Amino acid sequence: MLESNPQPRPGIRGRLQQLTARLRGGLAARGPGWRRTRQGVFEVLKTLLIAFLLAQLIMVSVAQAFQVEQYSMEPTLLPHDRVLVSKFIYRLRDPARGDVIVLRYPRSPERNYIKRVIGLPGEKIGIRKGKLYVNGQPIRENYLDGDIVGDYGPVTVPADSVFVMGDNRNNSEDSRAFGPLKQDLIVGQAILIYWPPQRARLLAGR
Repeated sequence: MLESNPQPRPGIRGRLQQLTARLRGGLAARGPGWRRTRQGVFEVLKTLLIAFLLAQLIMVSVAQAFQVEQYSMEPTLLPHDRVLVSKFIYRLRDPARGDVIVLRYPRSPERNYIKRVIGLPGEKIGIRKGKLYVNGQPIRENYLDGDIVGDYGPVTVPADSVFVMGDNRNNSEDSRAFGPLKQDLIVGQAILIYWPPQRARLLAGR
């Protein structure tokens, strides 16, 4: 049955007002339980944000992952190995002979290299017929593979520096090319290989 005198339909503004009133009524009907749920979601989001910021802080100041791109550390490290580097450890102790380190390349500091610490401040480093000598004494290097060729030095490592070389001595640009490395160019110590899984292991010193 049709109405003889229909009421005018509400305009767009009226419809928006009606929708707003319904939404308010619905939220009010949900009561304290809805507010608790909303607060719980907020707390979860806040926790995730804090965790993300802490992770970034750790990456910047404590540890960082690096991918090996060079052949100069074979057989210890292979291209595409991923290593975890401690950026904090040298605030607790000095670099030691045998440490595998990530460094900023002295000739182009925006590039990262990975090498092994061979000589410490004040030591005299020399290579004769591929054999490493420190202060005139031969050093056993169990991490090398294959015959090493060439002579170098001797040179004395300055007080603020270390002498670094790659384990792949015949194919490594290292302190023999760019000289002793200033310690402020050390990013940190590579402590383990974490990828690929079949190569995961700690990186020993000597």
